[in-house]
Formats: sequence, C-alpha cells, structure tokens
Amino acid sequence: MVKPLKIAVLGSSKGSNMQSILDAIEAGTLDAQVVCAIADVPDAYILERARRAGIPAHYLSAAPFKTKLDGEAEQAYIHLMKSHGADTVALAGFMRIVKAQLLHAFPHRVLNIHPALLPAFPGVHGWTQALDYGAKVAGCTVHFVDSGMDTGPIIVQRAVPVMEGDTPETLHARIQAEEHLAYPQALQWLAEGRLQVKGRRVEIRTG
Repeated sequence: MVKPLKIAVLGSSKGSNMQSILDAIEAGTLDAQVVCAIADVPDAYILERARRAGIPAHYLSAAPFKTKLDGEAEQAYIHLMKSHGADTVALAGFMRIVKAQLLHAFPHRVLNIHPALLPAFPGVHGWTQALDYGAKVAGCTVHFVDSGMDTGPIIVQRAVPVMEGDTPETLHARIQAEEHLAYPQALQWLAEGRLQVKGRRVEIRTG
C-alpha cells in the first residue's frame, strides 16, 4: 500500500535534486509532497526554487557549527520540519553531518544523495575524487543517513563511465543526470513500503 511521503528537503546550494523530486511528483511517478525546504545558507538557490513552487522556504542558521547540525540548531530544524508535518527528510546538497537527535526524530526516514559510488569517495566533490583517482566508472548513491559521513545503508546506485577527456564539470553533469533519476526512485520505493533495512543492507521488496 502506498503512503505518500511528506518530505522536508534540506540543502545548501542550488537544489537541483529537489527540483527532480518536484518534477517526479508533478509527473505522477512519486507519491509525495514537499512540505518545506530549509537551507543553512541564506542565499541558497534551493530556497528560490521552493518559493517559485509555492513551497514554504526557510533559512535556518546552523551556527556555531561549520560542518555538522547539532545542539540547539538541530532541535530548531527538527521543530520546523515537524511543524510542517514532515515524515521524511531528503538531504539535497546539505553540506553538514546530521546527528543522532534528527535521526531519532525520523527513524529510517532520512535519505541523502551522494555523487559517487559509495563507499568510494565519500565527502565533498566525489566526482573530482573519482577523476583524480583514475576511476573508469563513477556515479551516484542514494542511502539512508546515519551519524557518519556518507556511511549509511545504500538504497540504490547508478553508474556512468568516466570518458577520455572528462573534466570535473562534464563528469559531474553526467552524474547529476543519474542523480535526478535515482533520488525520486528511492523515495517512491520508500512510499511504497518496499525498503527494509537489515544491518548494513537495504532489501527492496518486489511489488
């Protein structure tokens, strides 16, 4: 039985993955509603995307921390998302590690998209890491979030070849095209109740 998701999107930048979620909802391939978008950067374009779509858009500081969401800021984020009725959190270029309180508030309902084939190349600029390493294949990963950096159970991955003459920009663009397919798919599986976490593994039940 499908239970439409009520998604809060957290981002720090352009929000192209939020746009892919909105596009999938509009196309009828994702049973969900984006109930709010929250950014930790006041001029992040993800907020403008949300406003144009009629979605509540909030800048919420995560100070005093630089790389994590913790303490009073974490509580403020949880309260704001709950106030909008969110039951699922989609990290879309949110450049912070989320901590235990948020994960406990949304158990197995916090997802992230990462521009590399985890566990390879965690952290920032995974596409550049892959290119610098000489990898022949790159891609993206949608995973459940835990308190580590890009270490949560993997839901789905999509791969792209690394081409001769690729630059970080060309490789990143090809990976992003796959991200925009993978994230809505993973969220739809969640809405359909098909994802079951067993230790490090995520089982995807057939329909």
